[in-house]
Amino acid sequence: MERRSFLKKAGAGLAAGAVAAPALAQNAPTIKWRMASSYPKSLDTIYGATEFLVKRVAEMSGGKFQIQLFAAGEIVPGTAVHDAVKDGTVETGFTNSAFYFGKEPTYCIDSAIPFGMNTRQVKAWYRHGNGGKLMGEFLAKSNIVSIPAGNTGAQMGGWYRKEIKSIADLKGMKMRVVGVAGAVLSKLGVVPQLIAGGDIYPALEKGVIDAVEWVGPYDDQKLGFNKVAKYYYYPSWWEGSAQMCVYVNAGKWAELPKEYQAMLTAACAEAEVEMVSRYDAKNPAALRQLMASGTKILPFPKDVMEAAYKASMEYYAETSAKYPDFKRIYDDYKKFMDEQNFWFRVAENEFAKFMFSRKN
Repeated sequence: MERRSFLKKAGAGLAAGAVAAPALAQNAPTIKWRMASSYPKSLDTIYGATEFLVKRVAEMSGGKFQIQLFAAGEIVPGTAVHDAVKDGTVETGFTNSAFYFGKEPTYCIDSAIPFGMNTRQVKAWYRHGNGGKLMGEFLAKSNIVSIPAGNTGAQMGGWYRKEIKSIADLKGMKMRVVGVAGAVLSKLGVVPQLIAGGDIYPALEKGVIDAVEWVGPYDDQKLGFNKVAKYYYYPSWWEGSAQMCVYVNAGKWAELPKEYQAMLTAACAEAEVEMVSRYDAKNPAALRQLMASGTKILPFPKDVMEAAYKASMEYYAETSAKYPDFKRIYDDYKKFMDEQNFWFRVAENEFAKFMFSRKN
C-alpha cells in the first residue's frame, strides 16, 4: 500500500514537471546573436569546439537562445574580432587575446606568455586565484566580458626551413609568431611577422617567411606546413598552454537574461574541455604520421632555451615598468605559477618522468 502511494505521488510530481518545463520555455525570450570567430572552418579542433559551444547553448535554451557562428573573414578578419565585439558590430566573438598584443601586451596574459603556466595551472588561476577577476577588470575597459572557452594545451615550437643548431641561427629569421613571443624572439634576432592562419602556408612556401609557429601536430599537419618546412621544434616555450575566449559586448551581456548568461558560461566551460580533449586525442597520431613522413622533430638547443628565458625575464621587467595593468596582473600570475610549480614538481612531474621511462 505504501509503495503504491509513493509511486502515485512520484507520478504526479513527474507530470507536474512535464507541464512546468514548457511553461518556462514559453516565457523565455527568443534571442539571436552573431559570433565572429578568429579561426577558419578547416580547423575542426578550434572552430569545431565553437560549433559545439553554440549547439550546446541552443540545446540548453530549448532553441530560444541562438548564436550564429561565422568563420574568420566572413564578417571581420580573424584579428579584428576584439574591435567588432567592443564596438557592437557583433554581439560576441571567439578569439585568442594574444592577437591584440599590438593594443597592449597585457592582453597576452589572457592567452599565453613565454615560460608561463600549463593548461591546468591557468585554469586554477582563473577559477581559484585572481586570474578571472584581474583579466575581467582589464577587458572591461574595452567594453568586453570575456569567458574562457578553449585551450590547445602545450604547443610545439614551430616549423623551420633550416636547422637551428645555436642561437646564431635565429639572427635575421623571419617568423610568423604572435604576442609576447614575438617581442622576446626579436631580442634574439628574429623578425616577427603577424600573419592570419589562412595566409601562413603560401608565405612559408614562397619564402616570404622562414619559420612559423601555429599550434601542434594535428592542426599543423592539416595546414600542410610539413610540405614546405622540414624541421619541427619543441617545446613551445612561449605557449605552455594557449587559452581561447568568448568575448561578449558588455552592453549585450547586461541585457542577457541571467539564465542565458548561465547557459553561455556553462557552454564555454564545456567547449574548453572539448577542445583540450580533441587535441590530446588527435595530436599523438598526427605526430607519428609527421615522423613517418620525414619531418625532423628536434628539441631547441640548450643555448636557445637559456637565451629565450633570459630575454623573457628582461621583457617582463621592461613591460611592467611601462604598463601598470601588465605589472599588476603579471605579478599575481607569477606568484601563483611559482606555487603551482612547487606542487607539480613534487607529484605530477615525478610521476610523468617515471611513466615516460617505461617502454610500451
